[in-house]
Amino acid sequence: MTAESTVPTPAGQPRDLGSSPVSVLSQRVGTADLPFPAGRPAPRPGSPLPLLVADGTAAAVPGSLVLTGTPHQPLLAALLVAASVVLHPRPARRLPGALDDLPALCGRIAVVWLALAALVAAYAPHQALSARTLLAGFLLHAVAGCAGRGVVHRRRRTALLNRPRAALVVGAADTAQRVASAVLRHPGCGVRPVGIVAGESGGTPGLPVLTTAEEVRRAVVQNGVRDVLTVDPSVRTRQAPLLRALAESGCAVWEVDADAPSAAGADRLAGFSCRRLEPGARRPGGAGKRVLDVTVSGALLLLLSPLLTACAAVLRLVGGPGVVFRQERVGKDGRPFTLLKFRTHRPADAHESATRWSVADERRMPWFCRFLRRTSLDELLQLWNVFRGDMSLVGPRPERPYFVARFSQTYPGYAARHRMPAGITGLAQINGLRGDTSIEDRARFDNAYIDDWSLWQDVCILLRTAVALVRPTGS
Repeated sequence: MTAESTVPTPAGQPRDLGSSPVSVLSQRVGTADLPFPAGRPAPRPGSPLPLLVADGTAAAVPGSLVLTGTPHQPLLAALLVAASVVLHPRPARRLPGALDDLPALCGRIAVVWLALAALVAAYAPHQALSARTLLAGFLLHAVAGCAGRGVVHRRRRTALLNRPRAALVVGAADTAQRVASAVLRHPGCGVRPVGIVAGESGGTPGLPVLTTAEEVRRAVVQNGVRDVLTVDPSVRTRQAPLLRALAESGCAVWEVDADAPSAAGADRLAGFSCRRLEPGARRPGGAGKRVLDVTVSGALLLLLSPLLTACAAVLRLVGGPGVVFRQERVGKDGRPFTLLKFRTHRPADAHESATRWSVADERRMPWFCRFLRRTSLDELLQLWNVFRGDMSLVGPRPERPYFVARFSQTYPGYAARHRMPAGITGLAQINGLRGDTSIEDRARFDNAYIDDWSLWQDVCILLRTAVALVRPTGS
């Protein structure tokens, strides 16, 4: 658990956002969440159903021809079809052909027929399948499977050739123009670049260069952009908020190696190596994280109830009535919620409460209040916020709307922290980013936590927080 920040208030006076969800837009590309269309499903290689039907049909062919006359032929044919569907190989490339799938397809078909032969030999040894039957079944199954998958892949490639997906190319203007031109010369890629996203306009003619958030948004809406090609490795860092916003709007983000030699086994786009990225489009957490939150917060509330009661009683005697401090904070997706803490100071008015940083150095603070803040015991009431679902045990620390507006305008990636529920502790806090530390560093650690989220990471952060509480250093 962590105490509140004690950094000085930055200069400037942002507007008061009240209780509405916080959404701050930047005119420079890549500095905040961008207003792209929402609710569009991300483009996929295609529904798996046609390939499943092709694989099932291919298995039924030898099941009805090679196995004819064998005992329990309908059952064996059904098992053959079921196993082939379950073990069907996924396409190895973005735009695969029938031969691309052939090695994996033949391997799975061999496993299916050997397993079928072993099953028959185990339960009916006198009716075991001969080597000739196995070989004929394997060959017929492989030919039918390859043919069926070839038809499916050909139809998909033809559809992309006739209706290519609009794309934006992100990177240095000259390099992006070169990659875009190469892609346009190969319409079989199924991708049609419609614009370049760069910090500055390049000197070479070609596609329009987009340099502001509004220009990017207009291009996405007008052209129905569904693919984003990044052509510079540094783009993943410099333009991370932009790529994240595009991915969340339903675009597929690809990293294209514009200059490096093609890697063995890599996917290809007009001869360039490429791979698909997932820059935060996935919403991490879900049921597993919520189960952990409810279980741990509920158990801690029961276990610590005597301590909470004692703290409230002593605080009432030392500081007077009103032991619970309520303050509006910004949570997931910019939604406000009321955060609970033990009251350790009394702001002069509501404006001070909303706009003043921590008063950890206030010498007039009663001794018990200083003790609560030094040990982070004043944060324990946030377990109730976790149990209710306002917060999570682990996540970015929530801040007041006043400062969220300011930091979102000043620090790249700060607004993107709200992709996940706020937390009592987090990756930034266990790495020493509490108190008088950099807001930019906190935002970077918070976004790294979200991008690399796993339930085990949450457990590790909780354990490291528990160790830190044994040797508190103060807020």
